Amino acid sequence: MRRSLYGAMFLMATSAIGPGFITQTTSFTVSLGAAFAFAILASIVVDIAVQLNVWRVIGVSGRRAQDLANEVLPGAGYVLAGFVAVGGLVFNIGNVAGGGLGLDALLDMDVRTGGAVTALVAIGIFLSRRAGVAMDRAVLVLGLLMIAMTAYVAVVSRPPVGVALRNAVLPEEVRILPILTLIGGTVGGYITYAGAHRLLDSGITGPANARRIGHSAVSGILVTGLMRVLLFLAILGVVAGGVKLAAENPAASAFEAAAGQAGLRIFGVILWAASVTSVIGASYTSASFITIFHPVFERRRNVVIVAFIAVSAGVYLIAGQAPVTLLIFAGTFNGLILPVGFGILLWIAARRSRDLLGGYAYPRWLLAAGAVAWLASLYLAWQTLPLLKD
Repeated sequence: MRRSLYGAMFLMATSAIGPGFITQTTSFTVSLGAAFAFAILASIVVDIAVQLNVWRVIGVSGRRAQDLANEVLPGAGYVLAGFVAVGGLVFNIGNVAGGGLGLDALLDMDVRTGGAVTALVAIGIFLSRRAGVAMDRAVLVLGLLMIAMTAYVAVVSRPPVGVALRNAVLPEEVRILPILTLIGGTVGGYITYAGAHRLLDSGITGPANARRIGHSAVSGILVTGLMRVLLFLAILGVVAGGVKLAAENPAASAFEAAAGQAGLRIFGVILWAASVTSVIGASYTSASFITIFHPVFERRRNVVIVAFIAVSAGVYLIAGQAPVTLLIFAGTFNGLILPVGFGILLWIAARRSRDLLGGYAYPRWLLAAGAVAWLASLYLAWQTLPLLKD
């Protein structure tokens, strides 16, 4: 059971820690400096409220989000599944592209070749005889590797930690949009359900496991938050030192400024690890939603996952669209998905706990925290609509 809990926790965490995660963190650190610490702290609080509710409802009910949605409003599950699958596909194209950029920084490999290699590694995991175990181990090992390497660069860049800590509670500047953007990037789209759906497949469900499920949800967000903080400190140390980052790849130039050529190679490892684990998470979670459309998809789920990865890689290799454009669109689209599914799950917690949660007494404080987080997600969706049109 412990391995399954760790697997679900790191699947959710590493799904959030993708190329877009690195791009967002770098961009906001450059524009806000130490004041970005407050946005990170505020987003973590909201993320915990979202994931605690999502994991609790799905885990206690023992049913996937799309099936619960159909119970509340017939047909809503199919709509939610379609949104998540489309958002996951677009995001996955960006993840494959990010893998190409990572291998370029690490091995000077052509970005398209690197993207293909990233997709093949992910496909190999799901073609293995014990795919679930292989996936759990991959996201755990690569997640810890990313954290360790980022921590090293955060130390050598010598960031003003005291200033960052002060800004976490008394910020010099507060902007709402960065907070909402971080929320959408951490718990938006398919990421909302990655860990919870993995728990279902592991058989950790029911009211008896409610506390264990909640602890795993919080731990996953804290892992994501730790990575965000370390990356922020690594970039902040370079920016505070007066280094002007390269516009075409600011994160890579920050790591190179902090630790020379070794820093650039470390960045390549981190970006590739973030990308391949996000490919795994996006494909696994999207496939768990696609199964609602036909029973054969459930029976052949690993085939669906492999096909999903292959299509993502094929679109990237054929279209050759700029990775940055893909990542921005994917992040925006995911921000629109969050309030739909999350709102349905909160409604179940508030009004349908007797029949769909087996009579589980849902904590009112948790429901109230979820309602506040849902309002934040609505505002995020409203803010991202104009970006999607552009």
